[in-house]
Amino acid sequence: MLIVLLTKLIATAVVVIGVSLAVGRLGPRLGGIIAGTPIILGPGYFFMLQEHGTAFIQAAALSTLHALVATLLFSISFVVTAGRLSALASLGIATLCWVPAALLLSQVPGGVGVAVLMYLGMLLVAEGVRRVLRLRQPVIVARSGWFDLVLRGLLAGVLVSVATTLAVKSGPLLSGMLVGFPVGLFTIGWTLHERYGPDVARATVSMAQKGMLSLVAFGAVTATLVGHLPPMAVFLLSLLASMSVSATLFMISQRRFRRAYASRYGVVDR
Repeated sequence: MLIVLLTKLIATAVVVIGVSLAVGRLGPRLGGIIAGTPIILGPGYFFMLQEHGTAFIQAAALSTLHALVATLLFSISFVVTAGRLSALASLGIATLCWVPAALLLSQVPGGVGVAVLMYLGMLLVAEGVRRVLRLRQPVIVARSGWFDLVLRGLLAGVLVSVATTLAVKSGPLLSGMLVGFPVGLFTIGWTLHERYGPDVARATVSMAQKGMLSLVAFGAVTATLVGHLPPMAVFLLSLLASMSVSATLFMISQRRFRRAYASRYGVVDR
């Protein structure tokens, strides 16, 4: 059991740190979008798809989708409170919001479609909060240090190893919920708040809200296809759906950036 836990922990940590290093070289403007890629869900469901049956995976994936709705509430809470409170106090309040929300949402009847609609509804609320607070894209180049990367990798590794090994004894609800916990937003909010101040942290976390649509795509495709295709095919198609959403968000971001640049400096946008 211990060897299995350590193997999953190390494998997940390596994936998270590796992807984070790659993201750092793509530039800070994409940080919020890339933060939503399935660097934690991916390893979590890779292991679960190999070890559990269709019913377990479907229930876990639905639980993860509900947890992602709660994650939007987590991000809203942090964005609202981080301007006045310390990083850890804001993250503590956000976590206290996430836990009961994830538990309550898991009791909502309906399948994948209902969960996706709930996410979209909460995303509209998050967008409204962002507009009211007038949060803007941070202008500081906020690169992750080795402490940030190792911390994020270890936290993700612990979460995935526990969720896919120990928590499975309590059923798919807890496993799906744990892999949906916002480790990335937690570490991003903490380190950026301490290093660059609340404005940069709030703006970056706010930017990640739309990026998490890629996680929703991953969970929805997993829940829909499991049992119909081999486990590895389900995993690869879920990953492809997730990355396609991230790519679409990236292209939209690029286009908006070019339009804003053209409008500001009088350049013709072709």
